[in-house]
Amino acid sequence: QVQLAESGGGLVQAGGSLRLTCTASGSIFSPDVMAWYRQAPGKQRELVATIPSLGSTVYADPVKGRFTISRDNAKNTVYLQMNSQKPEDTAVYLCTAVVRFKDYWGQGTQVTVSS
Repeated sequence: QVQLAESGGGLVQAGGSLRLTCTASGSIFSPDVMAWYRQAPGKQRELVATIPSLGSTVYADPVKGRFTISRDNAKNTVYLQMNSQKPEDTAVYLCTAVVRFKDYWGQGTQVTVSS
């Protein structure tokens, strides 16, 4: 069973930065794809960014140019560097990993951006 552990959320002022970290454990296989989603109160969960083990990253339009997703395959860890944050970035950020065609999700970490 794959477990995902997220960290790095918190409170930041508009224009500030945070870095989220998510580490996958419990499998001998490295994740094929890792991604970050977010869910704001009263809204549907939405994709933020994805990064495959090989290939190009994908970003949602609202975060392009401000957020950067990266991963350390040796550590089965994915990062989300969030810069120039806006109040509308406030949400629970969830890490997901696809391992051997199965999706796994973390518990989420709260990010709050104050204006």
